[in-house]
Formats: sequence, structure tokens, C-alpha cells
Amino acid sequence: MATPSAAFEALMKGVTSWDLPEDATPSELLLIGESSFPVMLNDIGQVLIAASSYGRGRLVVLSHENYLVEAQLTSFLCNAVGWLCSSPGTPIGVHPSLAPLVKILEGSGLEAKIESEVKDSLGVYCVDAYNESMTEKLVQFVKRGGGLLIGGQAWDWANQNEEERALFSFPGNLVTSVAGVYFTDNKGDTSFFKVSKKMPKNPVLVSSCEDDLVEDREELLLGVSELDITHSDCFPSQLLVHGALAFPLGLDSYHGCVVAAARYGRGRVVVTGHKSLLSYSKLSPFILNAVRWLDAGRKGQILVQPELRNLTNLLSAGGIDLTPGTQLTGDTSVLCVDPLIELDAKELQEFVAEGGGLFVGAQAWWWAFKNPGVSPLARFPGNLLLNPFGISITSQSLNPGPFRTPKTGIRTYHFRSTLAEFQVIMGRKRGNVEKGWLAKLGPDGAAFLQIPANDIPAYTSVHRLLRKLLSRYRLPVATRENPVINDCCRGAMLSLATGLAHSGSDLSLLVPEIEDMYSSTYLRPSETPITVEVNCNNPGTRYCWMSTGLYIPGRQIIEVSLPEEAASADLKVQIGCHTDDLTRASKLFRGPLVINRSCLDKPTKSITCLWGGLLYIIVPQSSKLGSVPITVKGAVRSPFYKLGETSQEEWKKRLQENPGPWGELATENIILTLPSANLRTLENPEPLLRLWDEVMQAVARLGAEPFPLRLPQRIVADVQISVGWMHAGYPIMCHLESVQELINERLIRTKGLWGPVHELGRNQQRQEWEFPPHTTEATCNLWCVYVHETVLGIPRSRANIALWPPVREKRVRIYLSKGPSVKNWNAWTALETYLQLQEAFGWEPFIRLFTEYRNQTNLPTDNINKMNLWVKMFSHQVQKNLVPFFEAWAWPIQKEVATSLAYLPEWKENIMKLYLLTQMPH
Repeated sequence: MATPSAAFEALMKGVTSWDLPEDATPSELLLIGESSFPVMLNDIGQVLIAASSYGRGRLVVLSHENYLVEAQLTSFLCNAVGWLCSSPGTPIGVHPSLAPLVKILEGSGLEAKIESEVKDSLGVYCVDAYNESMTEKLVQFVKRGGGLLIGGQAWDWANQNEEERALFSFPGNLVTSVAGVYFTDNKGDTSFFKVSKKMPKNPVLVSSCEDDLVEDREELLLGVSELDITHSDCFPSQLLVHGALAFPLGLDSYHGCVVAAARYGRGRVVVTGHKSLLSYSKLSPFILNAVRWLDAGRKGQILVQPELRNLTNLLSAGGIDLTPGTQLTGDTSVLCVDPLIELDAKELQEFVAEGGGLFVGAQAWWWAFKNPGVSPLARFPGNLLLNPFGISITSQSLNPGPFRTPKTGIRTYHFRSTLAEFQVIMGRKRGNVEKGWLAKLGPDGAAFLQIPANDIPAYTSVHRLLRKLLSRYRLPVATRENPVINDCCRGAMLSLATGLAHSGSDLSLLVPEIEDMYSSTYLRPSETPITVEVNCNNPGTRYCWMSTGLYIPGRQIIEVSLPEEAASADLKVQIGCHTDDLTRASKLFRGPLVINRSCLDKPTKSITCLWGGLLYIIVPQSSKLGSVPITVKGAVRSPFYKLGETSQEEWKKRLQENPGPWGELATENIILTLPSANLRTLENPEPLLRLWDEVMQAVARLGAEPFPLRLPQRIVADVQISVGWMHAGYPIMCHLESVQELINERLIRTKGLWGPVHELGRNQQRQEWEFPPHTTEATCNLWCVYVHETVLGIPRSRANIALWPPVREKRVRIYLSKGPSVKNWNAWTALETYLQLQEAFGWEPFIRLFTEYRNQTNLPTDNINKMNLWVKMFSHQVQKNLVPFFEAWAWPIQKEVATSLAYLPEWKENIMKLYLLTQMPH
């Protein structure tokens, strides 16, 4: 099939003007999906002629039937028939209602004849949009390779059929909608037209579409006031709702969408952000509504993928007859699927277009984690199916909770309507939108721009619009001194510019308001390419970053080259280490998303970089590629020190000659990423890094991990992070204010290192022995106590004021005085339980226990059983019956566990007995 651009050229060949009949008031056309494209727009941006493809065939849609019999449009009509005819010489059929068209075509040497019915022998069929009797025949004619020229207007029909919705009931739409073209009941303006030299942009928005979806929304939400998934044990993906006929059904306080629906062609789609939500019992009223809405009264076969057993049970309990399987038949009305199980996306899209209902549930964040550098909007299997419907599954996860449902008469955030309002505000420099919408538009726009455009007008039109808007205005520069408010046009610009840059747009369009130290005028890349050797072995169980010692200045297009054999090894490149997503921050001290990941799937790859940053190679788990030479054009060197490899002389030289504004201090076990200005205060990093290695050895020892570590931990300083003073992860993130705490050896030895070790401890926590939310902020502090006492020689009472003995005693007494209960057993209170055990039995039982946990399988997953297992295992380790101790702490000890441990000797020194004996009555 020719590209839309080539098709537009063929349709417009020799057309120099649009001479439309003045007495024919057209309907505005709505275009959705990936195949439809505009051919003619009026001066206010309404589409009046469009084209599309479906199956093996094509169609051209005109917004009034009179245009099909207008001699002044002969040139265009002949082009249209020529483009529609896949086999030159096959006859052209014309419906009797358009008899004058036969003469117009014959006058240009084309053979045409009146045909009251569409026939397979025809190459092209020309018909008006009011003929209901041929609907199915026309759709199948196009699907099999025929060309359809159709014209009509729906506003008059809508006036006469006020109870009907034109988008879904107008006869012409029952045919053209399968290819993503709809006649709307909006009148088209005919005061001015110009002939476009290149394919016009799709309008961002067609007014009144939202009104046509109100009934659908009400039907889906009948009896449903909110979608509460608070206790669902799943973290759904956020849905990007971007289609003109797609709409959200469940939103969090940041307008993040968990469930959405769409009309597409003659069919319907409902999507949830996690497959488990398809069968979550608390959502059963909505799920039953959804399946009935998808069936649309056809009472057809409901197919459920066999893997969705829980959905099968829920629907059966709700009185819905269903059939396990995915094999579509002529009777199938609704198909319920997990799109990660292999399915034919094109077949399902046609199933929906021709009237089917599709119920889909999936999350993409785990897929994105396993595929760094690959956009889920582009490659996630679910999105290959869903993108054309106007709903996409993103890698952004949502917290379980109650999601509000849209209320009639209250506007709801939608990507397209907010983009249209953003366009108006940017043009007029005034106006505003609902609170939170612009903060949402930025990341949504950046996500939308990841969908491969590939000459698809639905996507390229938005690219063109944003390029035009952002090239007109200078890009905001967010700093701590001059933060950018996120929920405003300037905040949206930062995200949208990032998305544009990553989609390959010209970076010279994105000019910052001021030049800063990270931009290319200040930091000139090396004139010659730089080659570095990168260790691409990864013995770990997850992907890891390998440092290159290179920095990429902002607003650069770099070129990365590597050997042919390495280009098929699933390596990725990452520019930037500041991975925190700040899209939900109220103020921005930097861009909300500033890293760029890309697959190194070719020997030479060009990569755009808007914000600049250190360059990393991401190596997949279990890689044994060895040392790989990586050549980079457009980089500068940055300060990099590796313990045991970099001499003091070499370090001094790198500080003087390597201009990168960020650098790294590395050992085999930890890497600290810091501003170069701070690194320049370190004449000799060796003593500091030897101390850090002692810390990491202690962390590994308590966690029963091998040392040296298989892969080093990372700590990255940032001007702004997504949550807390520091947070765990890969990498651990901290504020710039914490840099001195990381690099001042004397300070570490005297004051300690509580914050960083707390996060290293968080990275050691394992779900097998964690009891969230009670121990989330507790057990990680075991590592703090252990490191401070065994490495730094700082006793627990001095390491943190919360562990001063009188404070500890008071905390226990308050806990007991309230009536001990696990619901109050959190953070420092929970830590006290573990510290009492440690003070009685030492660290060794913990180390042995963590070793035992690592070697066990089929462990329980719920808190009660996990807590009972811990009681059993710790009792066995110390050969004491610890049941009375844990009962004093109000742990939910099971009777059989207490019985099984009764043979062990009593723990006479149990400190909780003393507390209980001396506790004042309350």
C-alpha cells in the first residue's frame, strides 16, 4: 500500500483549485486510526475530503454527495477513481443516485456504468452515503481489494433523526468508519479553501465528538461510582488515552487513567491497565457492564481466552454465557484477552472495525523494565494491537487505590482536548485549562511521540504541530534558583521538547532561554571521535549500566559505533544518570525526564540528546561479551576514578583535562556519581573508596551476599529527586546537599552514614521476609546499625538519636500502653523488635537466616504466614522458643506454630517480659 504522502500526491495531481458548489453544505469529517488521512481542509481546519485504506482496498470520502457530480471537480474525481482502482482496466460502477458522474468520468476517457449493486467484478464503486441496504457488501468489497468513492453529509440526517447519534448510526458511517473516516453532524465551512502542496495535518480535535460518547460512558458506569482497586495486589500501568473516540473511565488525582474505552469503526474496546483487573471481584459490576456494552445488544458469542480463568468464573457468576477460546467466528460478539499471549493484531483490529467488542487487560511496566531503551509505546505487544484504537499502555505504573469515574457535565482530562487548548494558549498567550491538565499533557505528549509515526497522519500531524509550537518559543531552563511550575505551558514544554527530541526532531528548533554550563556552546564536544573499552560482562540477574567516562553536551546528535558482533548482543546506550521521573512534581528544578535510552542494534547509531549527561552502555543480564570498543562522536571526557586502576597522577590529570560537568568514583562494589565541582576537591580518592568498600563488604556480609558484589551498587546525586531525602533503587538517588556526606571521609568516620546505608539496606530487603507496610522503613535500618558499629565504630545510640536508650524504652512503653497491635507496629517500633533479638543473640542468627531464605523456594507471600515462618526459623537458629516474645509484640502467631516450637527451651532473658511486668496499667 502506498504511503499517505504518495497517495495524497496521486489524488491531487493537476488539481489547482477547489471549486465547490455553493448550495451544498458539507459535513466535517472525523479521522481516527492509522490509515485515514485528510485530502482537503477548509481555512478553519475542518476536513472535507479524506482517504483511507481497509483490508486490501481503498476509499475516498467526500463530505457532500453533490461533490461527486460536480464537473468543476473532474480532475480530482478522475484522480480519485484512478487511485482507488487496484487493477487498471477493471470497470467502474456508479450507483443510480450519482448518474451524472458517469458522464464526468467518460468525458475523461474512463469507462463507467450505472450499477445498482456493488459487484466483485468492479474495480471501483461510486455511491452516496445514504444507502443502508449495501452496508456489509460495501465493507467486504473494500476489504477484498475494491475501491470505494463515497459522498454524503450527516448534519441534515442528524436533524431528522434526533434520537440517533450520527457518528454511530448514519448509514455512510457504517461503511467508512471501518477505515477510520466518519461523517459528523458538524456543518463544514465553505468560505475559503486552498490547495495544499503537501498532505494537510489531521485536526487535533473535532468538536462535539465527546458529546457522542456520553451515552457509552453512562452505560459502562451504570451503578458504578468509583473503581476501587485498593486491595487488588496489582500495580496497573497508566493508560494513554489519545484517540478522538477513546475516553477514560477511571482516573487518579493526577488524571492518570487505569481503565478506558473507545469506539473504533463499528466496534468497541475496553482496556484495563492490568490483566488481573479483568477479574477483580470488587470491579464485577463494571466488568459485567463492560461485557454487555461490548456486546452492543447482539447477544453473540462471548469468547474468553482460556488463560483468563478468573474472568470466566466472574462472568459465569454474573449470568453471562461464554465460550473459552480465541478462535473468532461469524457469531463472535466479544473477545476477552491478555494481549501478551500471541494473537494476530490485524485480525483483531478488523474484528473490532466490523462491529466486534474487545476486552483487554495488560500492564507494560515490567516489560519496559526487562527491555530498557525500547519504548513500550512502539514495541510492547499490547500496543501493537491497541495504538490504532487510540488507547496505549505506558510503562508508568499507578498506585492501587480508588479511581474516580467521570461525572456527566464535568469535563474530564483528555490528551487531544488539552493539546488543542495548549495550542490556543501558546498562540494567543492567554487562557488557561483545568488544574493539573498541563502537568499531565507534557508527559502524555512525550509518550505519544514515542509511537512510531512512519508517515501515519494521526501521529505525524501531532509531531508537526508540536515542532511548530516549540520552534516559535524558547525552551524554558529550569533551575533551583528559577524553577518552572509544572502545571503550566512552560512545564508542558519541557516534557514535550524531550519527547520531540527523542522522536528524532531537529534539535536546533529547541533553543533554550539561556545558555547554561551543560549546553553545547559552553561545552564543545571533541572534534575527533573518542573510543573507550567497555566491559560488557554482566554476571548479575538484571541489566546493569557500564560507565564509559564520557559526557554528552546538551542538544547534540551523537554517533555511537561498535563491532558488528556486539550490535546483536542486546546492548543499549543511555545518556544521563538522573533517571527520576519528576512529572508529578509541582515545581521543576530540571527537566522532568532527562535521560535517553536507545538500542545499539546497528554497528553505527545516531542518537539525539536534548539535556546532556554521562554516557552508559546498558548490558543485559548474563552477558559474556567481554571488552567491547565503543566509539562516540560528539562526546567529551569526564572525571572518572576506579579504585585499584587509576593512579593519583592520572586522577589529577583527568580533573584538569576532562571538562564533563559530572563524573564518577568507582570500586568493584559501589559507584558514586557526582558533580565534577565536588570531585575536584578530592586530591586522592583512594582512602575514601577503601572505606566505601569496607561499608559495602559489611552490607554484603549481613545480607549473606557474595563479596565482591556481582555488580556494583550506584548512588547518584541530583538537583531534584522524585521522592524523599534519598530513595533506594538502581541507582540510589540523593540530593546535591548529600554529596559531602558521600565524599568526606573524616565526616563519615565521625558523624556516620545513616541515610546512604539506609537505602543500601532497602536494596537488601527481600519480599520473603518483609512484612509491608510495617517493616518497609524498619529492617533496612539493621544494615545502618551493623555498618556503623562494625565498620565505623559508632554505637547505635550515637548513630541515630532515635536509638538513644531512653527514647527506645519510651517507644516500647507507648506501644504497649495503647494495647499492642500490629497496625501500630511500624518503622522504629518494628526495628526495636529486631534490635532486641540482635542484642540477645548477636548478628550471626540474622546472617544465617538470610542465607537460609536465599536457598528456600515456595515461600509464603502473605504477611501472616511470612511472620510465622520468621518466628519458626529464628527460634530454630537460636534454639529458643521465641513465641512468647513475638506474642508480646502482638505478632499473629498461629496455634500450630506455637505448638511446633513448644519443645524448645524457654527464652528466660526475654526483655519483653520485663516491660510487661513493669508496664503501668492504662
